[in-house]
Amino acid sequence: MDGFELTQPRFKGYVLPNAPLETLAEGFRWTEGPVWFGDRDELLFSDLPNNRVMRWAEYAGLSVYREASDFENGHARDRQGRLLSCSHRGRRIHRTELDGRIVGLVEGYQGRRLNSPNDVVCKSDGTIWFSDPPYGIQTDYEGGKQHSELPAAVYRFDPRDGSLRVVADDFQGPNGLCFSPDERRLYIVETGLQFDAEPLQHVRVFDVAEDGRLSGGDVFCTIAPGNADGIRCDEHGNLWSSAGDGVHCIDPGGELIGKILVPSTVANLAFGGRNDSRLFLCASHTLYAIYVNVRGAPLL
Repeated sequence: MDGFELTQPRFKGYVLPNAPLETLAEGFRWTEGPVWFGDRDELLFSDLPNNRVMRWAEYAGLSVYREASDFENGHARDRQGRLLSCSHRGRRIHRTELDGRIVGLVEGYQGRRLNSPNDVVCKSDGTIWFSDPPYGIQTDYEGGKQHSELPAAVYRFDPRDGSLRVVADDFQGPNGLCFSPDERRLYIVETGLQFDAEPLQHVRVFDVAEDGRLSGGDVFCTIAPGNADGIRCDEHGNLWSSAGDGVHCIDPGGELIGKILVPSTVANLAFGGRNDSRLFLCASHTLYAIYVNVRGAPLL
């Protein structure tokens, strides 16, 4: 099948040979953080080094959603439909209210500033989970060089009472994260130390307790070529991961079952579009999309 690689025959049921990879927009510096707004029928994503957030809609095309975005990277929506964003330069998680106001949510931990929040997800109970590696403050390209005050970690923030706690601190560079459809698992990408010759890079999986505590943390899979960055789960619990050659689909047991091949490195992805069965791909300088025969994991 052109454009696909079937590692296991069952992957054939997830892809559509008559639905090719489509180029939606080009000319960015590095695309990241896609999030779908079904009620507005539009995708938001970061053009990170250009310090802006872009908007793409099927019938309106491309436009700028936010200029001078404080070098936002990852995005998600909370349970009220508001945009959650990871700011590299601001070193915080902030929220865009429905009236457009931007409200800071998390800026530090135990009296010290966060590094550069990278990716964020919202659980069905309203808690906000995010990774905080130092990548955005190690160069001037994605936010600006600043001093790191905290070790890299993954956090859980509860906006109901303002509590913040570390849920995983044994990472060198925590990156993308997503919950399984039943929220009993949390997948977290380890992309290692940015300038290491051989950085530690794999995807780990944790069991999630009722109170939000994590256990386990075994290596779930390793992505090659390239490495995992952004990840998403589909309705069947398969993990779809960014990779150097496109998108890899890994079943809940950790087995690679197939790939969508893309001309450039994919940094992040999101399900959206009609019935949540369109994959939007942030790939280097380009925004791609492809229809697949599976839907993104539904909200609980």
